[in-house]
Amino acid sequence: MMVKSPLQIARETYVPKMPKSLTGNVKVVEGKITESVADQDDIKKIFPNTYGMPVITFEPGSDTTSYPAIKVGVILSGGQAPGGHNVISGLFDGLQKCNPKNELYGFLGGPSGLVDNQYVVLTEELVNEYRNTGGFDIIGSGRTKLEEEAQFEKVIENCKALGVSALVIIGGDDSNTNACVLAEYFASKKSGIQVIGVPKTIDGDLKNEVVETSFGFDTACKTYSELIGNIQRDANSAKKYYHFIRLMGRSASHIALECALETQPNITIISEEVEKKGMTLDELVTDIANVVARRAEKGYNFGTVLIPEGVVEFIPAMKTLISELNDVLAKFESEVAVLEGNRDKRDFVASKISAESAEVFRSLPNNFANQLMLDRDPHGNVQVSMIETEKLLIDMVKSKLKKMKKDGLFTGKFSGQGHFFGYEGRCATPSNFDADYCYSLGVTASLLIAEGKTGYMASVKNLTAPAAQWIPGGAPITMMMNMEKRHGNLKPVIQKALVELDGKPFKMLADNRETWAMTTSFVYPGPIQYFGPTEVCDLPTHTLKLEQGK
Repeated sequence: MMVKSPLQIARETYVPKMPKSLTGNVKVVEGKITESVADQDDIKKIFPNTYGMPVITFEPGSDTTSYPAIKVGVILSGGQAPGGHNVISGLFDGLQKCNPKNELYGFLGGPSGLVDNQYVVLTEELVNEYRNTGGFDIIGSGRTKLEEEAQFEKVIENCKALGVSALVIIGGDDSNTNACVLAEYFASKKSGIQVIGVPKTIDGDLKNEVVETSFGFDTACKTYSELIGNIQRDANSAKKYYHFIRLMGRSASHIALECALETQPNITIISEEVEKKGMTLDELVTDIANVVARRAEKGYNFGTVLIPEGVVEFIPAMKTLISELNDVLAKFESEVAVLEGNRDKRDFVASKISAESAEVFRSLPNNFANQLMLDRDPHGNVQVSMIETEKLLIDMVKSKLKKMKKDGLFTGKFSGQGHFFGYEGRCATPSNFDADYCYSLGVTASLLIAEGKTGYMASVKNLTAPAAQWIPGGAPITMMMNMEKRHGNLKPVIQKALVELDGKPFKMLADNRETWAMTTSFVYPGPIQYFGPTEVCDLPTHTLKLEQGK
């Protein structure tokens, strides 16, 4: 028997709020034929069986529909995000409502469970243990990519043996790209296996006109914002430290932006802005140092700086350097491995890259340069989450301020503290918003399956309205696709949503930047509230409200 905290026990009684259209009989409404967001000819050619399908909306209906009994498989894919258990709960309950004889199989450890035929039957007793809880531990997750035909055939073989005729893939943009590829392959082989995707990622970069936000983003940002607020309260109390806080978000800065809107720190770096301005690392450091110096003139020798973890890859010179390092370290892996000292390794690598990149490489603090040479991921790329960017910036700002002090441009004190908030937010107990949203996504996925759809992503829209007014449905995954270069080859992938510099969330930050920099206007959000008035417990993110003009 699982040992539970008082909060878990209390959350067991929480009944997720749902769109009105999912609480009774449902009518399926088909919209216009869709096309991919870009590269239409290429995407249509690659996905002839699943391209051009209409967006679907579920509306309240008057007729009762009878659905045949089926067996459905579900996997959790990629990094964890708060609310995954409620997607499975909603999927389970939705399937039971469609037909009490329906069965749900949870494949263990992510996509590898599909290939290795590792699964558990998800019963009501088991599902009930995980309702409204964080984490993915009900069936686990994994990052195995399903890319080869032999894997596809093995999945078909395993599903046929179990009698599974539909799969639900809960994941981010890469996982749902795989879902789209699987749906197309199964359709081309007339396997009779449907594939439905569910949008998950705390990074917030899986969103578009039909997916307003990915699940987990709300809870993760609120979790990080609580921690940031706690640190800001400490900073405002001690008045002697600058806290440099690195936040998850390799490809996009949505988390850093949302946390800034929630907490109003003195400095927020947005990777997309750094790239657009073509900033150098020194220019970024100078901007931070100037704010520190100006605050010192007011007697403020403390503050907070928010940093997206992927910012180093958005600095043009650093992006080029990292790309060259990836190539060199892959090509000369054995030669580098036999060198004993980090200095020898740095010198060797510097001799193999371009003169411009070598100059940037040699200008970096030794510990940071060492990090760039180590910890490659399975694809040979640097693991950005392992790079302590916050410590790099602290060291470089300190050096910059020391020079400014000699020139009479800085008269204050500077002491930096570094933090990284990552895993703290991925498995938090889901907020009411994520608990409701994820449950609705699960029920929506069950209806898409019951209606015989494949190659669709579950969608719930109108998310700033009360849950009863949310609009569930489904969108063809092909409409989100474009062609991008991956490992040297053009491949169809879901287009990532980066921070839009002309969007309302970023403009809100830009409009308040000077005020937040020069004053101590910190906001202390406190912990996520699960019980109490709706204006406290059910709030969507600032990002979502601003994007929808609320």
